[in-house]
Formats: sequence, structure tokens, C-alpha cells
Amino acid sequence: QVQPVESGGGLVQAGGSLRLSCAASGRAFSTYVVGWFRQVPGKERQFVAAITRNALFTYYSDAVRGRFTISRANTQNTVYLQMNTLNPEDTAVYYCAASARDSVYGIQTTPYYDYWGQGTQVTVSS
Repeated sequence: QVQPVESGGGLVQAGGSLRLSCAASGRAFSTYVVGWFRQVPGKERQFVAAITRNALFTYYSDAVRGRFTISRANTQNTVYLQMNTLNPEDTAVYYCAASARDSVYGIQTTPYYDYWGQGTQVTVSS
């Protein structure tokens, strides 16, 4: 098992940047596919980005592609989400999730993931 823990959220002005981190305790993070999701009150959790075990493949939602970058440092058991050119619509609680699946089928869906962090709040002011 693995327990993801997010950090790096906060308040930023529109146009600014933040870098979120997802650190894992337990089994080596390198053995998991890792994804980032976000959620605002009253709405479903939405896919943001994902990265495969060896970082060869990354996936992004249309809303963040070109502005966000997901990366991982397996030696540090950490996955990052670099968020640039933030806008108020990016305001949400951001969650890190890990999956032990071998296939990437469904990688953009919440059921794909087995373990979830508690989330970190990102607020973008206009």
C-alpha cells in the first residue's frame, strides 16, 4: 500500500504559478501510476493530469494542457504538478492519487486509482 500526501497549495493571483507535490509513504511510489484531480464544492472530481511509472507518458485534461506539467522524481518518492498561468477557474482542492494497474485504460477516471491523498487547496484570485 501507499499513502499519498499533497502539499504546496495556497493563494495566488491570476497569472501566477504554484507547484504541488505529492509525496508517498509506504511502498515505493515508482511502482504506481500517479494522477492529479481537482474538485470544487458541488461538482464531481475532475481529472487534471497523470504520469506513468517510468514517466514515459503523461496525460492532461484539455483545461490544463499547455499550462500544467506533471513530473516525478522516483528516487524522492514524489510527483509534482507545476501549474503556470493560473486563472480563477483553477481554484479547487487538488488531490493526488495512485494506481497499481498495468494498463492505462481509464487513467483519466477516478475508479482507476486505488489510493487518494487528503487534498490541498488552491485558490486563484482575479
